[in-house]
Amino acid sequence: MGIRAAGGGGPARLRRRLLLLLGLCSWAAALRGNDNSEALPESIPSAPGTLPHFMQEPDDAYIIKSNPIALRCKAMPAMQIFFKCNGEWVHQNEHVSEESMDESTGLKVREVFINVTRQQVEDFHGPEDYWCQCVAWSHLGTSKSRKASVRIAYLRKNFEQDPQGKEVPIEGMIVLHCRPPEGVPAAEVEWLKNEEPIDSNQDENIDTRADHNLIIRQARLSDSGNYTCMAANIVAKRKSMSATVVVYVDGSWEVWSEWSVCSPECEHLRIRECTAPPPRNGGKFCEGFSQESENCTEGLCIQDIENASDIALYSGLGAAVIAVAVLVVGITLYRRSQSEYGVDVIDSSALTGGFQTFNFKTVRQGNSLLLNSSMQPDLTVSRTYSGPICLQDPMDKELMTESSLFNPLSDIKVKVQSSFMVSLGVTERAEYHGKAHSGTFPHGNNRGFTTIHARNKTTYIQNLSSLSTRSELRTTGIFGHLGGRLVMPNTGVSLLIPHGAIPEESSWEIYLTISQGESSLQPEGTEVLLGPEVTCGPPDVTVTTPFALTIPHCAEVNSEHWNIHLKRRTQQGKWEEVMSMEEETTSCYCLLDPYACHILLDSFGTYALAGEPISDCAVKQLKVAVFGCMSCNSLDYNLRVYCMDNTPCAFQEVVSGERHQGGQLLEEPKLLHFKGNTFSLQISVLDIPPFLWRIKPFTACQEVPFSRVWCSNQQPLHCAFSLERYTPATTQLSCKICVRQVKGHEQILQIQTSILENEREIITLFAREDSNFPAQTGPKAFKIPYSIRQRICATFDTPNAKGKDWQMLAQKNSINRNLSYFATQSSPSAVILDLWEARHQHDGDLDSLACALEEIGRTHSKISNITETQIEETDFSYSRQNGL
Repeated sequence: MGIRAAGGGGPARLRRRLLLLLGLCSWAAALRGNDNSEALPESIPSAPGTLPHFMQEPDDAYIIKSNPIALRCKAMPAMQIFFKCNGEWVHQNEHVSEESMDESTGLKVREVFINVTRQQVEDFHGPEDYWCQCVAWSHLGTSKSRKASVRIAYLRKNFEQDPQGKEVPIEGMIVLHCRPPEGVPAAEVEWLKNEEPIDSNQDENIDTRADHNLIIRQARLSDSGNYTCMAANIVAKRKSMSATVVVYVDGSWEVWSEWSVCSPECEHLRIRECTAPPPRNGGKFCEGFSQESENCTEGLCIQDIENASDIALYSGLGAAVIAVAVLVVGITLYRRSQSEYGVDVIDSSALTGGFQTFNFKTVRQGNSLLLNSSMQPDLTVSRTYSGPICLQDPMDKELMTESSLFNPLSDIKVKVQSSFMVSLGVTERAEYHGKAHSGTFPHGNNRGFTTIHARNKTTYIQNLSSLSTRSELRTTGIFGHLGGRLVMPNTGVSLLIPHGAIPEESSWEIYLTISQGESSLQPEGTEVLLGPEVTCGPPDVTVTTPFALTIPHCAEVNSEHWNIHLKRRTQQGKWEEVMSMEEETTSCYCLLDPYACHILLDSFGTYALAGEPISDCAVKQLKVAVFGCMSCNSLDYNLRVYCMDNTPCAFQEVVSGERHQGGQLLEEPKLLHFKGNTFSLQISVLDIPPFLWRIKPFTACQEVPFSRVWCSNQQPLHCAFSLERYTPATTQLSCKICVRQVKGHEQILQIQTSILENEREIITLFAREDSNFPAQTGPKAFKIPYSIRQRICATFDTPNAKGKDWQMLAQKNSINRNLSYFATQSSPSAVILDLWEARHQHDGDLDSLACALEEIGRTHSKISNITETQIEETDFSYSRQNGL
């Protein structure tokens, strides 16, 4: 009766309560035991009620230093709550439990918490973070809470990237990069200016949300200061190195003042001042003159002559000058009417200061002063010329053609014996007739270039006939949605159009040209042109993603010595600066490699690279090449030494010109480092075999002024030397060509050749593969298979808490500056890979890319070893053709 009264529900209810009691006893016994790994029952015998509902679940927690953390659970209705960590039950002794009653429902509420220590977390070695969850029991069964992770919090001391100080012009963009130290949890970044926090919400010109970077869209003078990146999490705060930002203002001239009153000297003045605005914070002072004067009577100014004697003196001098002129003209006309004439050019002076004088001396027929009057004499006309012996690109000079030098004498036979004439491009002792040829020596346009690998100790001859020529340096191709690559053969200039850059169902005929002769870009101040003027078009093409334009350059890249700019020609024909290499901008991107610049652009046009030397240590790389050819006189041999910008385009132009003159390359071209220290260039011929060859006295060394070399404006410079054999039996020539900058670098070219063509060893110059396929479209134009490219982009475009995203991809590919440009792209990884394609168009080094990906930890197999099942059939066949 007592049992029934207590149960109030008969034998069935009593049995359920006993079973429940037995079950709880077995769990308690297990928890009191020493084996924590023994699993507890996941459910209990069924009883009336409801499943436990968690009112509080354990939260993720971080252990700071050595302080343990508490994990809490609270459930209703709950008879028991126990924690399970990393799949194992936590011992009962480690639980602290509290029990209460919910007043509104009358159900039992149980709250439990445990402590987790640093040692426990450090001792755990599993595939995931240390975790715990709690399990609650009620009459009907069990409920499980969420898993809460427990990590040890830390913040390393060193920043992965400190902000760098910079100088920017007013209204320019300032981008300061900051990558905080590694930490758990990830550090929050705050920027300080002069140790005061920056609130970007109060200044729309400042943005601090882009990947921890500080961006000031338009720099103001007030933005100058010391900037610090501060990183903080629950453990500590860290400050980066301070970066000093200077916003400068370049000076500008006011408008010219009105002209002053005309002075007694018949001049008037006008002035302007550098105050609109004046230079500030180290900005450049105004260029040009602050004062200007000119004649104010249009050249008709006559000052008073005090007395009549002065007038008589000037009148007498004028009459004398007129009389002498009339006499000279009369004598000249008389002598021309009385005899036929010939010209003998006689070298009459030594080389002084880079100039040489030579005379055209008149001799009458049958003159008794001739050594042998029976020999047919050379009849000459008296003329004297003086000029530099080294010329820039003689093919563009007036004296290059016979018509300009000999037109006054219509039927004159000419012997040329001067090394100066050789420097003009006229072959020595070659016989010319007065009738002019049409035009100058032809310009070749396919200026081929490659490195010559074959070498012989006795002979080294270039077969120039293997190089083709075309009417202009231009190449075209039809491109559509699949993109492709357009290459100007043997010039180093190329254009990469990414897949998807051109909209679907549309195609364009894209062209690429290199301007010939002197560039239309006239550098300002101390600027020099560093590469060819390149045009890509048509200009009305619209692309959805940036394309990559590659332009070679001749600068020895060093930001401490050069300030290099990208310039673009406007539709009005003027040139404007697009960006500086050290500038942060989102309009385009420039990556300078040692010999080429790769530019990401979104509009077609005409572009060129110009450099401003910052110090005397700025270096232009010059290519030195020696060509030789026989003269029409069988005893003479001509050497021509070229110094040109070290770009494939410049060498191509020289090769083309020499080909038309019958020149042969005598030695592998060498590189000369020419410093911007204002010292001149000396070229000399050394070690000429005595008793076999001779060179005219004082002509073995020639000197070129610094400005002619430094400011060549893409025009190759050359000097010529004439050697003469003592006898026709001499067929071998050996000597040295020394090219050196005064107080600078020196190169020695060893010449050893046969002057007879049939005895020369011909070494053919093989052009690069791109000369055979200037335009490639579709998948074959790219080194990275499209399916692999898509997977890389999908992986790295997604932000990652550990920093393994596109920024890391850029860093592993040596792209460390102006990352804000990539942040504005819809797929930063795709643009980074396009830049990789442009840089590796010749080697296609996929192994280096695979190694970079492995270092990041996002891929564990090389792209070159991907199996056929992983790649689409088109990609696989392409990779086999490229040796992957």
